[in-house]
Amino acid sequence: MAYQRTNAHIAETLAAVAEMMAQNNADRIAQTNRMGGEEELRWERFMKNNPPIFKGGYDPDGAQNWIEGVERIFGAM
Repeated sequence: MAYQRTNAHIAETLAAVAEMMAQNNADRIAQTNRMGGEEELRWERFMKNNPPIFKGGYDPDGAQNWIEGVERIFGAM
């Protein structure tokens, strides 16, 4: 009789562990989805501020203006 109780106890414990693992996995997926959503919102907010476009090449003044424009947007966000 004690042997059956032990097996039942092990089965209950394994079921509880499996449930906890499933919940942990679901929580991680939800957290990942929230993080992705937040990143998209940040990107959208940044783009709505019409960030300056750096055209490349050797243009120190243009690069400095681009940096200052981007920093203004980050400061406003």
